[in-house]
Amino acid sequence: MAGFIISLDNPESLKLYAEHGVYATKLSAPKSTAWMAHHEGTFADYASMKAGDNVYFFIKRRIYGIGKLINVGPDCKFFNFPRAAYPETFAYLEIRPNLLWDEGEESINQRCVCFFEPDPFFFQAGVDMDDVLSSNPRAFRMLRAFWKLSFIKFDDDENQAFRDVLLKRNAALLRYSIPPSHSVFKFTPVHAEMVEKTLRAEYSIETGMRVMLAQCAVGDRLNHEMALEAGLLHKLSIQAPDTRSIFGEWDYISHQVIASPFKPIDYMDKMDLFGYAYLPGFKPTRSRVLVAEIKRDMASEENIDQLLKYVDWVKDEYCFGDYDMIHAFLVASDFPRNVIAHRQNVALRKYTVGMRPAQSREWRNVKLIRYRFDQSLLSLTFDEINT
Repeated sequence: MAGFIISLDNPESLKLYAEHGVYATKLSAPKSTAWMAHHEGTFADYASMKAGDNVYFFIKRRIYGIGKLINVGPDCKFFNFPRAAYPETFAYLEIRPNLLWDEGEESINQRCVCFFEPDPFFFQAGVDMDDVLSSNPRAFRMLRAFWKLSFIKFDDDENQAFRDVLLKRNAALLRYSIPPSHSVFKFTPVHAEMVEKTLRAEYSIETGMRVMLAQCAVGDRLNHEMALEAGLLHKLSIQAPDTRSIFGEWDYISHQVIASPFKPIDYMDKMDLFGYAYLPGFKPTRSRVLVAEIKRDMASEENIDQLLKYVDWVKDEYCFGDYDMIHAFLVASDFPRNVIAHRQNVALRKYTVGMRPAQSREWRNVKLIRYRFDQSLLSLTFDEINT
């Protein structure tokens, strides 16, 4: 399972969320008639949440957990009130009767909400970030880039490393079916009272994503790359049939994933989309890896080169030399002839597998995908350029 680490300002917020099994990000208020990239990135993160993913909280260098996302009604995440996906300002008293999660005046900017339960407990004792990192240095990738963000997502390996260190540090409590009250947060969920509202389409992530995309659409294109990223991530997460036929099925999917050696955060390369699929019936063995570069406008030759840079990184970091696992995609509004020709000229990797006997192979798995925004469906559509 994947995991999310969420940054909080104070221990009071930790107690509030851990005891009630709810978390809602506090976004900055929209400043115009369109969302900004950081808003759309938050919506993208929520869109990729699935029941079973773990939740951790970060406060002043210490990490607390462990929670597990659960479905409340049809899903584990929702928009917090009707029209929350619109870049508008609202009065608290106006939206109060329709809030899923009410945190007072701040709720006007808590646009999305997710639900979780202890897994197995939400421990009151946090673990220092340095201790977490040193417990399994090779496993932690995204945690090292956790900077100026509300929360980030990480893969199964990193999630297991989080679970390992928190469980080991609290091992003495695991022998209790009900641990001492001073050692874990008392769980008094508020989920049941929200079920009726979550069944309504106006709260669904699906409805909200359509609204968000429409806000930044100009004809059949989007004017924000992060919105395009969020829309594609959502469709891949729900395995929409039209998107699955182009990109395939993926068990894990995320965005803005580190793709360079550790260095100052502002200079790190990040893949727009990254994912993997398990060998059917043999989880956690991975059989395929997805790498995608996304451009809202027309593609360029440099975009091909950047994508191949990510491919080479993933080959070493995730595939251990096996290019055959990698499925690479460049998504853009269109592809001029020079870009198509450049793909043919440079998107080739020759490599060797096996020892006795060694086998020489070639890899050319870079696909060019054109996107469109369908104004009638308020949805993204994709087609592959086969030239």
